[in-house]
Amino acid sequence: MKIKYMCLGIIALGITSCQQEKVIESKSDITVKPYPNTAKGPQKDIFFGIEVEDPYRWLEDDLSEETKKWVNEENVVTQDYLGQIPYREQIRQRLEKLWNFEKFSAPFVEGEYTYFYKNDGLQNQFVLYRKKADDTKEELFLDPNKFSSDGTTSLAGLSFSKDGSLAAYQISEGGSDWTKIIIINTADKSVVGDSLQNVKFSGLAWKGNEGIYYSSYDKPKEGSALSAMTDQHKLYFHRLNTPQSSDQLVFGGASTPRRYIGAALTEDERFLVVTAANTTSGNELYVKDLAVENSPFVTVVNNMEKNHSVLDNEGNTLMIYTELNAPNGKIIKTDFANPLPATWTDLIPETDNVLSASMAGGKIFANYLKDATSLVKQFDRAGKLEREVELPGIGTATGFSAKKEDQEIYFSFTNYINPGTIYKYSLTTGTSEVYKSSGIQFDPTQYETKQVFYTSKDGTKVPMILSYKKGIKLDGTNPTLLYGYGGFNISLSPAFSTSNIILMEQGGVFAVANLRGGGEYGENWHLAGTKLKKQNVFDDFIAAAEYLLNEKYTSSEKLAIAGGSNGGLLVAASMTQRPELFKVAFPAVGVLDMLRYHKFTAGAGWAYDYGTADDNAEMFQYLYKYSPYHALKPGTNYPATMVTTADHDDRVVPAHSFKFAARLQEYHKGDNPVLIRIETNAGHGAGKPTAMVIAEQTDKWAFMFQNMKVAYKEVK
Repeated sequence: MKIKYMCLGIIALGITSCQQEKVIESKSDITVKPYPNTAKGPQKDIFFGIEVEDPYRWLEDDLSEETKKWVNEENVVTQDYLGQIPYREQIRQRLEKLWNFEKFSAPFVEGEYTYFYKNDGLQNQFVLYRKKADDTKEELFLDPNKFSSDGTTSLAGLSFSKDGSLAAYQISEGGSDWTKIIIINTADKSVVGDSLQNVKFSGLAWKGNEGIYYSSYDKPKEGSALSAMTDQHKLYFHRLNTPQSSDQLVFGGASTPRRYIGAALTEDERFLVVTAANTTSGNELYVKDLAVENSPFVTVVNNMEKNHSVLDNEGNTLMIYTELNAPNGKIIKTDFANPLPATWTDLIPETDNVLSASMAGGKIFANYLKDATSLVKQFDRAGKLEREVELPGIGTATGFSAKKEDQEIYFSFTNYINPGTIYKYSLTTGTSEVYKSSGIQFDPTQYETKQVFYTSKDGTKVPMILSYKKGIKLDGTNPTLLYGYGGFNISLSPAFSTSNIILMEQGGVFAVANLRGGGEYGENWHLAGTKLKKQNVFDDFIAAAEYLLNEKYTSSEKLAIAGGSNGGLLVAASMTQRPELFKVAFPAVGVLDMLRYHKFTAGAGWAYDYGTADDNAEMFQYLYKYSPYHALKPGTNYPATMVTTADHDDRVVPAHSFKFAARLQEYHKGDNPVLIRIETNAGHGAGKPTAMVIAEQTDKWAFMFQNMKVAYKEVK
């Protein structure tokens, strides 16, 4: 390990002192253990007359001893490499120090209590506290850290009855999407009835104090519950103190088969609202009048072409968010007696900016995305603009959701260099005041963030936000991490990350590209990165990298790319198409076998964005060309790569990463390490304990800096 010391002159109150800053050089002689000799099978598939080899198909069996052995062998190779990086421990210590501050959620009122989440600093999971309005003493209500000894069992959902006397919460074990529901009396936290088992992709909607609506699939009877296909979602009503086996099927099943079903009640609990979909975009909408016994569901929208949701009601009048004839979204009103689209009247018309809407204190809050940043407006229930909410700066504002009687609400504001701050907002005056500011040891005034627009391959202008320490030189030497997602109508708006401090305080650049396929500019922007236009997303990302090089923010030797889930696909596709452009690649929990993704868990629901290899010959050929697992070429020098996944990921099954890593290790030719880091007892990402997150981020930065030959300046 080479260590240098730099003398820093500090002048304060007329006193000059000298501090030593330790600089740890990267190591030039790190060795990579031989990769496991991964067996190859004879599996071949025929698609429209074309034979496709799949020699690593056996890695799809996550229950087999052979797969478990392979996972262990790969982790040995990876951990041996990471253990040789000279500043790995210093990065871990720095992250732990940065993470160790009190964190709070915005408060919310349920019944007689005000509830809020808090983390003392390094707790694996946030803890739920409460206190009465006239009491300054807080009481611990629910501590997910006690769900398991290692912090890997997390709180996955929570819902209170309207009077606050009952609560239902979901817990997830090892990060799985499969959860169980526990119902308690809030007064003494005593459990009510039996736990509900085998619940997946479910909200929790209370009907008075009678029971809850929840959604799930039939648990797979054969094979792995983590990877077997889950296809038909069902909505049930569970009456308290009755067995789960007697729960009433409310929607779904043989009569109305749907892949995703969600349920909610209007705040007055008169209407049960059901959304039903077969893909991740577009839904049918149904409403049932619970005030009328045995009333039928009334169809509001009978197709899945666009997204729709009920915001609230005023008697028979429904307020609905919709994208019908409004790709950026709008709010309409209609009468429950005849709610079909032909009767709709605009309440808040569509604008040039993408709309998200919520209700608070009887007001409508329109949270618009303007070039991927927040613009918030407050309207009355008649759709009259009352004011634009004054935000603390350019960034992301979230919250603006509360009960009808609330007159003070809370929202959070953040961007890439400003830690999340919670504000209290007055509905009557429109003024805000800081409620809780972040306690993190980070000075935003030393950093800057700016938005640029670059030109993609086909001439499309794409926004990107760059964040870095003030005063960096544009000389092509700055270590840079380019992050993207580009899919499923999901928008990447500015948000602070404690982990990114490591990069920026080392003089690095954090870049986020707002690619097509996302939702930053509405449904048209989304559709421009789907199915036979998916290559646009990769082109946008590659163009972002080229912009960073051309503008001298960095060079190929100092550029890393990262993304997770659909973003993992983005990274893997980009590194297979332009391997020379990047030094380091981090495809995380990625969708990497595009010919078979739809055959696992809920993967078939992603076909709206991707299409499937079974659709037709054209779709197959398109997917086959960019599918990362199939696009790898023998004898290619790929970037230093650390694939990351988890053994309990039942959203994007780890087989994607397993197969890609095996073939990457087979085909790669060069000195760059190509590794896979497999987390045990973890899932797709939600609910991951703090200790696991810190360990994962430590390894990411250590791997990146080492392969860029970046020296690490130790920060105290």
